[in-house]
Amino acid sequence: MTVAHTEPGVFGRSHELSARAHEQVVFCEDDRSGLKAIIAIHSTALGPALGGTRFYPYADESAALQDVLRLSWGMTYKAAAAGVDLGGGKAVIIGDPATLKSEELLAAYARFVETLGGRYITAGDVGTNTDDLDVIGRHTRHVTGRSVGAGGSGDSARLTALGVFHAMRAGAESVWGAPTLAGRTVGVEGVGKVGSELTALLLADGAEVCVTDVNSAALHRISVEQPAVRLLSAVATAPVDVYAPCAMGATLTEASAATIEAKLICGAANNQLATPDIEQALAARGITWVPDFVANAGGLIQVAGELRAAAPAEVEAEVVDIYQRCREIIAAAEGIGTGAAANRFAERRLDAIPRSL
Repeated sequence: MTVAHTEPGVFGRSHELSARAHEQVVFCEDDRSGLKAIIAIHSTALGPALGGTRFYPYADESAALQDVLRLSWGMTYKAAAAGVDLGGGKAVIIGDPATLKSEELLAAYARFVETLGGRYITAGDVGTNTDDLDVIGRHTRHVTGRSVGAGGSGDSARLTALGVFHAMRAGAESVWGAPTLAGRTVGVEGVGKVGSELTALLLADGAEVCVTDVNSAALHRISVEQPAVRLLSAVATAPVDVYAPCAMGATLTEASAATIEAKLICGAANNQLATPDIEQALAARGITWVPDFVANAGGLIQVAGELRAAAPAEVEAEVVDIYQRCREIIAAAEGIGTGAAANRFAERRLDAIPRSL
């Protein structure tokens, strides 16, 4: 007798990620604009769920669902570890933003966000920018990361990159004994908004930087802006000291973990591990991984500061503190790994919140 394999449903997928199930998953469709979106609220234990809207041409709806569940779970842990009073959520819009994005579609999406009554606050992500958030902000109050002209704090790429840079400094201190990338070769995978900002910081610190990107226009732009960089077809398996994944997630697979030459992995991409056991494979080869949800929290810290009207200098100081947070996590990772140490760091805050009916 053959038993057919079936994919887990929404509830099963949620529990595949952790024992902390998602609170709410909303499927949004608007025929007139072509909108198909999913909003996932993982936790509101620490505050309203905040997370960006990713606009991406997923292979199918199942892939989009899996991505939004993973990303929203990560936002809960990112907010908890960063010390901000926000929960974790995320949204994905299914489709190619280059052809599908329109003001009508963004307005329709914003109206769905508004129906959640503030349980979810959206921001920018892959495929969305401050202009899009300005449009969304005309149809819902529950948005952050808008342009300065629209009353927001602007694009979060600079502070996201700043946080990754300081996380990388903590990693470098652990691996090589000094909190600097000077004299090290760093391979940056993905030179979009965050990757290009990170590249500039690394070069200023004295690192040698090589980059790759699937987008040839992005490579051309970075070569003009930063002529000192080297362009490579791939950096994950190149002879680099540090591998910085700054594009899409899940690049750390069983195959790549066996061939990576870097001794330190630290980047801006979310959900870098294809499966949790990849961290053990990296550790067995003497490779230190700085958990992505700790390293890339700079953008979240920025928009959290926007929500409470914090001064820019105060927000930037909080982003720089990612260095110290990563030092603590790396120090606590002995015998359990940095991923488990980071999870425990976040869970201490989550578990301190009394459950209410």
